Amino acid sequence: MAPLSGFAVVPHVSRVAGRLQVPGDKSISHRYAMLAGIADGVSRLHGYAPGADCAATLACLEALGVRIDRGPSLTIHGRGAGGLKPPSAPLDAANSGTSMRLLSGLLAAHSFRSVIGGDASLSRRPMRRVIEPLERMGARIAAADGRPPLTIDGALLRAIEYTPEVPSAQVKSAVLLAGLHAAGRTSVIEPAPTRDHTERAFQAFGVRVLREGTRIAIDGGQRLHAVDAHVPGDISSAVFWIVLAAGTPGSDLTIEGVGLNPSRTGVLDVFKRAGANIEILPPDGGGHLALGEPIGSIRVRYGSPQSFEITPDEVPGLIDEIPGLAALAAMQPGISMTVRGAHELRVKESDRITMLARGFGALGIAVEEYPDGFTIRGGPPAGGEADAAHDHRLAMAFAIAGSRARGEVHITGADAVAVSYPGFFRELERIARGQ
Repeated sequence: MAPLSGFAVVPHVSRVAGRLQVPGDKSISHRYAMLAGIADGVSRLHGYAPGADCAATLACLEALGVRIDRGPSLTIHGRGAGGLKPPSAPLDAANSGTSMRLLSGLLAAHSFRSVIGGDASLSRRPMRRVIEPLERMGARIAAADGRPPLTIDGALLRAIEYTPEVPSAQVKSAVLLAGLHAAGRTSVIEPAPTRDHTERAFQAFGVRVLREGTRIAIDGGQRLHAVDAHVPGDISSAVFWIVLAAGTPGSDLTIEGVGLNPSRTGVLDVFKRAGANIEILPPDGGGHLALGEPIGSIRVRYGSPQSFEITPDEVPGLIDEIPGLAALAAMQPGISMTVRGAHELRVKESDRITMLARGFGALGIAVEEYPDGFTIRGGPPAGGEADAAHDHRLAMAFAIAGSRARGEVHITGADAVAVSYPGFFRELERIARGQ
């Protein structure tokens, strides 16, 4: 059943077959909306992500003077580079760390004061990693203990060369967004590669991006042009259905129109190591790019399940997919999964290491917790009640694993799926009915 007041009863799934589509990619949706807001002209975005996180980005842009017409597609009337207006009230990023960090990069370059906050969960998340480089560029940012809300006094920025201590696509993006308005060439040197949606989006909007190894640079003062763009399906959402098919004997599922950005598809290699049968199909019989973002269909069939590991060097490219991969191990007898080097999981919407261990433990799955990861040993779950800690990815992970449980599974905090995938439980019910 769909979550009611945050509570869900998970349907049992005996086989997965057919075709489905997932919502638009969250990461790309945030970036397209922000760049459309500072572009010259009117942009149209099709397939914009429907969740609460991306809605928060739109609400913040509107509060900054951007006109947005909603319909089957979004029409965003750009204000041009440096054209955002001072907000009349604090901006509300809700539960979206992406909204807060990326918008901070834009706000740092506008010569007015703004305050951006969020809900209780977001207010616990660390922001020093984005504050420090933006202050080096010339902005002033006040934040109690480096956490939201942020009070940002924007300024005329200077370019910097910056190497984040921890690989982070959000920090990289905030610095580059600020660099669009800075004097000179702004460079980010990544300690390890992260998703490159910002760089691809810049190029789609007409910004020249310079890449040399792990260095990404842009020259300030470039103008952006409007676009007519299709947002591909979110591979992070698709992961949960891949897990369900890969962990359910006799399954054969095709997920259509998924973004296949190379910085995000490492998760498919993990599925292959875990024994899943994965095949990439071009949509409609031919290759396709959505403004430089490759898309296609993913066919997944139940294969020969095996234990698997995620190494520290893989973590930056898989950080959002780890809860789903944990569900794959939890579903199948005799299977284990180990991840190390994933400290970042502790500062997501919840402490995903501790809350994942508690949630799966409540369902009868053995989990050994480490400071930087965990080992989970296979099930299937016995049944029980798991607390998703109002974390959308944990709610979906518990639901997918729970659909193969021997007994009934209840999830509290399940309404958190609205953050990224409002229709998740309806889709799960449809699959359980064999439709």
